[in-house]
Amino acid sequence: MPDKIIDVAVGVLLRPDGTVLLGNRPADKPWPGWWELPGGKLEPGETVLQALARELHEELGIEVTTSAPWVTYVHEYPTTTVRLAFCRVTGWLGEPKGLEGQELRWVDLRHAHEVPQLLPATYPPLRWLQLPEVYAISAVGAPEHLPDFLQRLDKNLAAGLRLLQWREPNWPGGVASPDLREALVTVLARCRAAGARVLVNSMHPSEWWAQADGVHLRSTDATNLSTRPSLAEGALLGVSTHNLAELAQARALNADFAVLGPVLPTPSHPGMPGMGWKGFAELNAQAGLPVYALGGQSASTLALVRAVGGHGFAGIRAWIA
Repeated sequence: MPDKIIDVAVGVLLRPDGTVLLGNRPADKPWPGWWELPGGKLEPGETVLQALARELHEELGIEVTTSAPWVTYVHEYPTTTVRLAFCRVTGWLGEPKGLEGQELRWVDLRHAHEVPQLLPATYPPLRWLQLPEVYAISAVGAPEHLPDFLQRLDKNLAAGLRLLQWREPNWPGGVASPDLREALVTVLARCRAAGARVLVNSMHPSEWWAQADGVHLRSTDATNLSTRPSLAEGALLGVSTHNLAELAQARALNADFAVLGPVLPTPSHPGMPGMGWKGFAELNAQAGLPVYALGGQSASTLALVRAVGGHGFAGIRAWIA
């Protein structure tokens, strides 16, 4: 990594209608005319959120009222390297205006990455914003429980569930059994009809990954890889992590996101106190990709997850309840 890194606070302004604010760079700046998320350099003594509030006031004329850290990401341009502290901004006073001569545009999150002439460092956060805040993990357990699971799945899909990990370590016939594959096919059909995606845990056969929408690697499986698994275009890669080294490996594999935990005590990890919110926040700040909190999480902790920089939460019991 180069000796000199420029620290930048970047605002991801999100409206309830599912749009994000982009601005094009003025003619007197590098990359003129290219589109980016608003923000600017940290001044000495400023925190990221202080710099963010100042920059958005100077650039857009707004007063930030609600913001939270999200992903800090290092990007190398040909002549400089920037450490971009992306922050989600969901509350402000005033209507954004291009006070530096820049054009502004509210863009649908689903198509923001298709905007021509996007600044290269703007692509990752626009891609990450496609990830939902809830990452459900299956827990069918046995064939006789499948009807009840499907009923609960349909209910949650109707309520907005959009990302599910297929993980069945205790299936009676084993993690590669034919009836478990049939159950996966049924779940895939239900999820795709609702616009949801399914990732297959790496304990299951790799042939199943291609049938689904990607793979979720166990931390031990991720450690044994040197490059990202070969997946179809648009397929997702998630990685389970517990510490900084495993987060670094997830980043090296170009994972789309990581799951970090346990954060709080949970029945699935008896005797483990969890890393706590402080530990999660410290690791998340160094992750360089979106991170879901795992362990003791539910809709009631989502606001806290976001306040400490997490993308959302993952879990088994939380979405089933």
